[in-house]
Amino acid sequence: FIPGSQQLLSAAGYREGFLWKRGRDNGQFLSRKFVLSEREGALKYFNKNDAKEPKAIMKIEHLNATFQPAKIGNPHGLQITYLKDNSTRNIFVYHEDGKEIVDWFNAIRAARFHYLQVAFPGASDVDLVPKLSRNYLKEGYMEKTGPKQTEGFKKRWFTMDDRRLMYFKDPLDAFARGEVFIGSKENSYKVLEGLPPSTQGNHWQHGITIVTPDRKFLFACETEDDQLEWITTFQKVISRPMLPQEYAVEAHFKHKP
Repeated sequence: FIPGSQQLLSAAGYREGFLWKRGRDNGQFLSRKFVLSEREGALKYFNKNDAKEPKAIMKIEHLNATFQPAKIGNPHGLQITYLKDNSTRNIFVYHEDGKEIVDWFNAIRAARFHYLQVAFPGASDVDLVPKLSRNYLKEGYMEKTGPKQTEGFKKRWFTMDDRRLMYFKDPLDAFARGEVFIGSKENSYKVLEGLPPSTQGNHWQHGITIVTPDRKFLFACETEDDQLEWITTFQKVISRPMLPQEYAVEAHFKHKP
């Protein structure tokens, strides 16, 4: 995305090829055909080369891609996420050729760019470029307890993606075990250092309490540095005023079973 590359962007409306994709249930990487079509507004993948129907259709509107070599265990590892029934679905892929995976990443960004130009006709390119893809604000292990705060703490992998705090049993899980919406301070969200005095069951000593309009979420970090980094990340999100479309996401979280 540099000046003078406009013809590259307009030619990138369609891309197909094979990527190694991690199986949702067995964890094996198998070769799968992927098709990115701007005209259809979707990225699709197929379980068999001659399959008529795709295994998944990922709308460009809700698509994100971020390089994750360490997590995937491959220098060309890419994590693709999209929303399925308003829950985040992770897909982990790689290609033997570094240029090929970068080309896929750029093709996804180019498709997102054209989608956003249509969705926000008044916005400048400068406004749109930061929305093409996003890296996670923070990832790592914390312990958490449930809503009754009586069932002990369990170690989980956490990913802070914009205002969605997701937790997984394993960093490479396809779906999160749960998601927490983190709103703004104007809407009664806040983050506190430590845990309520009556808390029991945490093995890690560096606690964090997130207060939402509905309940408190309790987490524990292994080190003080981890605790400080997570608190700083949460404070940045909470200090940012909510956008109109984020109120709709918040409402959905409140009605989630």
